[in-house]
Amino acid sequence: MRWRSTAFIALALFTAAGQAPVPQSPAPQVPVPQVIAVPVDGVVHPITVEIINHAIEQAQAEHAVVLLIRLNTPGGLLDATRQIIQQLSAAPIPVVTYVTPSGARAASAGFFLLEAGDVAAMSPGTNTGAASPVLIGQQMDPVMREKVENDAAALLRSMTSRRGRNTQLAEDAVRKAKAFTEKEALDQKLIDLIASDEQQLFKDLDGREITRWDGRKQVLHVAGATVTEVRRTVRERLIGAIADPNIGFILLVLGALGVYVEFSSPGLIFPGVAGAILVLLALSALTILPINWVGVALLVLAVTLFVLEAKFASHGILGIGATVSMVLGAMLLINGPPEVRIHFTTAVAVAVPFAAITMFLVSIVIQARRNKVLTGASGMIGEEGITRTGLEPEGQVLVRGEIWDAVASANVPAGARVRVKGMAGLKLLVEPIA
Repeated sequence: MRWRSTAFIALALFTAAGQAPVPQSPAPQVPVPQVIAVPVDGVVHPITVEIINHAIEQAQAEHAVVLLIRLNTPGGLLDATRQIIQQLSAAPIPVVTYVTPSGARAASAGFFLLEAGDVAAMSPGTNTGAASPVLIGQQMDPVMREKVENDAAALLRSMTSRRGRNTQLAEDAVRKAKAFTEKEALDQKLIDLIASDEQQLFKDLDGREITRWDGRKQVLHVAGATVTEVRRTVRERLIGAIADPNIGFILLVLGALGVYVEFSSPGLIFPGVAGAILVLLALSALTILPINWVGVALLVLAVTLFVLEAKFASHGILGIGATVSMVLGAMLLINGPPEVRIHFTTAVAVAVPFAAITMFLVSIVIQARRNKVLTGASGMIGEEGITRTGLEPEGQVLVRGEIWDAVASANVPAGARVRVKGMAGLKLLVEPIA
């Protein structure tokens, strides 16, 4: 019996040792949340509207959990801002507006965009506010200014009330142009949180319940999210790079200078081609902004006066008038708030060198007109030579190292000095020098 028990135990142990381990099913992998980020860096204009629209489309196509808008803007056009707010309010995914990096601002139109987010956040050392509209600068009469302010204030009240933020203080940013640091904005409930960087922002947002524009509740899951930059089209990158009105004005003047050089010295080709390209680029950049046609007229007048300076000897009066007209035209060219206008320093820094170069070219042209003609029949008149044969009254003379057939008004012996007074075909008309 003992032997049988021992054998049975040994057989059981052998069988257990030979059995393969039961495979464990792998734990399900949790997908990493994706965030699409788009910068609003610089002036808000129609190209910004296109970029935001493409960012929303990309975020929806790639199933992003959040659209992150990085704000660092002095403001911009109110019409473009309204279009962006409409896009954000209709976005199918949550929108987080974030003023970053440290030292950045969301002023004027940027304050509207900050408040348009489902979540509004700021980095330490940033500021926002100063949203008083200045659509047409000092040209707005009191009635028009009140209408614009009331309209802008109503827009802010609508956004902030839906987000549960401080409606009255947001309105003060419009009516009293108040500005706020990130701490002031948080303490007074203009924003939802302060985050030192994006990963800290995602960590603070993870698990937070937000209320979308249409009233739906949604919980965010963004901890450890990967950030993908929005893909910009070639047009957006190009126009976005030169959409600054100051850069556009510089390109316009450089292009005009190239075309002017080409007309002044035909055949150089490169200045004309490069100038035409720069002019077209400048026009494509400037035309996305509201143009004041008085400014355009002043710039056209400036070019006209520069051209007339080359035609008439005005002793610099036309050139000075052209320079003043160019500076005034530049400052009045863009019909919008200060942040989208051409700066006075830029206008002067561009117009004065352009005037100096143009006046230099004009002086060269005038000097060339005064100089004696050195080519053709006119260039031969007044030249002196020596008779190779006697002129009775025809013969040959040596002028400029070349032998010419010549006719004299009187007989001239060989070796005598003569002066050319005209040409008849290929014969020189000469007279003896006493």
